[in-house]
Amino acid sequence: MVDPDVVLGRNVRIFNCDLVNVFGCQIGDDSFIGPFVEITRGVVVGKHCVIESHSFICHSVTLEDSVFVGHGAMFTNDLYPRTDRHVVYRKTLVRQFASIGSNATIVGGVTIGAHAIIGAGAVVTKDVPDLSVVAGNPARVLRRFSTAQELAEYISARQPSAGA
Repeated sequence: MVDPDVVLGRNVRIFNCDLVNVFGCQIGDDSFIGPFVEITRGVVVGKHCVIESHSFICHSVTLEDSVFVGHGAMFTNDLYPRTDRHVVYRKTLVRQFASIGSNATIVGGVTIGAHAIIGAGAVVTKDVPDLSVVAGNPARVLRRFSTAQELAEYISARQPSAGA
């Protein structure tokens, strides 16, 4: 279900509106939302973002432009959830061109830097620097790069060749 209060940019593609819960948020131009995704009130999704299936993005999360969110990624923003008090929303910022791996958990109150890569299954509890690769539980920096070009070359060198 996509609530009427959602602000959709141009050419937003939602895999199937009956298979999502999207309400009270903004989704930028040319973004893609996969099936079984939930995006709650107060979320801002930038332009050219991809949010894959089974992901949950909660209140107070901002994804800048060209962010990739892998399957089953989970954003949380209340460190001590309880029934006897109001949720304390902690702001989370994911900078442009960052990639969140499948089944990663992003604990609220962090900033994920531009071009950063979060490994699959990582649990991010602290800020992630720009141009870095992090993985593990808790996530730790495995590698940092000086430029986006250097990062792109590192990734390209590790990709299997076409037809392999």
